[in-house]
Amino acid sequence: MSQSATNFKPTLGLLDATMVVAGSMIGSGIFIVASDITRNVGSAGWLIFVWLLTGFMTLTAALSYGELSAMYPKAGGQYVYLKEAYNPLIGFLYGWSFFAVIQTGTIAAVGVAFSKFAAYIFPSLSEKNIVLDLNYIQISAAQLVSIILVVLLTYINTRGVKEGKLIQTTFTLAKLLALFGLIVFGFLLGAKAGIWDANWADAWSFGKLERTQGGDDLVFVGETIQKTAYPTLFAIIGALAAAMVGSIFSSDAWNNVTFIAGEIKRPERNIGLSLFLGTLIVTIIYVSANLMYTAVLPLNEIAFAENDRVAVAASQNIFGEAGTIVIAIMIMVSTFGCNNGLILSGARVYYTMAKDGLFFRRAANLNRNGVPERGLWIQCLWACILCLSGKYGDLLDYVVFVVLIFYILTIAGIFRLRKMRPDIPRPYKAFGYPILPAIYIFLATAMCIALLFFKPKFASFGLVIVLIGIPVYYMAVAGKKHIDKSI
Repeated sequence: MSQSATNFKPTLGLLDATMVVAGSMIGSGIFIVASDITRNVGSAGWLIFVWLLTGFMTLTAALSYGELSAMYPKAGGQYVYLKEAYNPLIGFLYGWSFFAVIQTGTIAAVGVAFSKFAAYIFPSLSEKNIVLDLNYIQISAAQLVSIILVVLLTYINTRGVKEGKLIQTTFTLAKLLALFGLIVFGFLLGAKAGIWDANWADAWSFGKLERTQGGDDLVFVGETIQKTAYPTLFAIIGALAAAMVGSIFSSDAWNNVTFIAGEIKRPERNIGLSLFLGTLIVTIIYVSANLMYTAVLPLNEIAFAENDRVAVAASQNIFGEAGTIVIAIMIMVSTFGCNNGLILSGARVYYTMAKDGLFFRRAANLNRNGVPERGLWIQCLWACILCLSGKYGDLLDYVVFVVLIFYILTIAGIFRLRKMRPDIPRPYKAFGYPILPAIYIFLATAMCIALLFFKPKFASFGLVIVLIGIPVYYMAVAGKKHIDKSI
């Protein structure tokens, strides 16, 4: 019988941790969401402003989390912070939402993004190719590829953190270099003074871009696009919040490094530093990429790129017909590395919850390679089901509101813990405290309020997911007490 490990092995250094941050953040969003943002804000200046504001919020949150990670340098990350700052129920509600859709839904969505762009190179992998029709459910080649990808990466990560680390660091460095290359070649080869000047001539005009009747699907001229000003300041705030949904999700998952604190060398130092370095690198790349889009493509083509694939349109302008293949390979590399980071880190949350008696008990065990194998396979199973459901994209939209709520609660937890637990050692303290954390809470709260008014379906459904966790929590607690008594 193989012997199980009893503790995590600290094998990840600062570079590895930084690659987990950056690699988990960069998936397919940067190649797509600029179109929806541009349609909502209507100008190049506001497009860049959305990315700058998202970058500021992400950096501020990451620097704030540094204090919490130094106080509680152990597996579980945000789940642990919420439990310690408030109570076990709040921590569980985060963990429940995390398992139900935040992490597993993202894994599914990134997996399908991988397969969709693989279909550019191998057309038989298209989502239009139905390989199994069961009447009540149709399974496409793209869904099968995404499932195979999730299963493969899960298996690799059960072999030990060193294997996952190798993939994460290699693929993240590759996609950072590829994105940097795309940006440089975009400015050098694809940029046209006339396009840049036209896009920035009216850079701060805020309005909604819409297609008028008669517009061609592939070719856009001035007469086919109209911009409509928002009637009130409240409507402008709502449009800005709607625009930021895409940029926030593209910048999310930076907190995944906190989940693997037990496997990071000197976590009290390296987690906070990796959060800062990773989010800073990604923010710079995201802003630069969108500036490149405005140099290469007319604003109409950014807003109404075919299937929102703005990076494909930009790459075609830069590299010609080969541009589609260039972007397809880049996104495959990007999503492969992104999913590895999500899969590697997510199971550590379930491990910590299981240790608290709030998840499947066997998920609390480490295998002989020192990783939570049961948690990895449970996560894999649910992510694969979401791949088949075809609803993971909707679930991700619904949960934006909830993700922000938990970020707000976690950062507010810094204020609570400083008052309640001033005795806990804090090797690192939140940068700019209390001003910057308070600004983040204000901005995120304002966005949540705007989403409640302008996207009530998304916000309310997200809340339903969280609230379902309340009876589940009490059932788990009751089950734990029954087991304790029987022992």
